[in-house]
Amino acid sequence: MAKRARRTHSAVFKVKVALAALVGDKTLAELAQRFEVYPNQITEWKRQLSERAVDVFGGSIAAYQQRFHLKYSRCCSNKPIRLFD
Repeated sequence: MAKRARRTHSAVFKVKVALAALVGDKTLAELAQRFEVYPNQITEWKRQLSERAVDVFGGSIAAYQQRFHLKYSRCCSNKPIRLFD
């Protein structure tokens, strides 16, 4: 049995898949089948996109989280704030 070469995906493809996952109208299994990747890979790309989205507009996620926490800390419980799921 021949070993399949490791595939590399372009950044455009990764963004396309991650955005489709963020929309949420299809399950991970459906997206994995459609794009021919593993569901875990989609979850990882979605996480990476969510964490770095603020950087696209010239900010940093750490600064955004700090401002968000300072602004809303009084109205929330002591639980950590998650900006992106």
